[in-house]
Amino acid sequence: MAERIRHQLFLGKPLSDRLEALAAAPGVTKSALLAEALDRMLKLEGASEIDDRFGPRLDTLSRSLGRIERDLHILLESLALFIRYELSVRAPLAEEDAAGRAQARRRFEAFITQVGRSIAGGKRTLDAGSDGET
Repeated sequence: MAERIRHQLFLGKPLSDRLEALAAAPGVTKSALLAEALDRMLKLEGASEIDDRFGPRLDTLSRSLGRIERDLHILLESLALFIRYELSVRAPLAEEDAAGRAQARRRFEAFITQVGRSIAGGKRTLDAGSDGET
């Protein structure tokens, strides 16, 4: 059994009457009721301290994640519309058009190289402004 320390405390008459009524049930003691109530109160106070310390930071992170999610939806919608446009406007290459396919491969490799360069440099095309430079 855990060590128990005796405490003497004073309660107002209404609170004391409520404690007596609760302790009247079989197997329930005033000490157990008060210990449980005090434990719950201290846990809530600790939770409040955690909220006070970390709440503002979590709010900031939540707002940042919301902006990232919004940007991602914009990016995906833009990509989907671009792909639909390209697939509907560009005529497919003929199977025997080796020169056209080679040109397409070079364009794709240039595109991938530019994406890699932008990511490695930490640049974003949309941040370049309205002049269209990357």
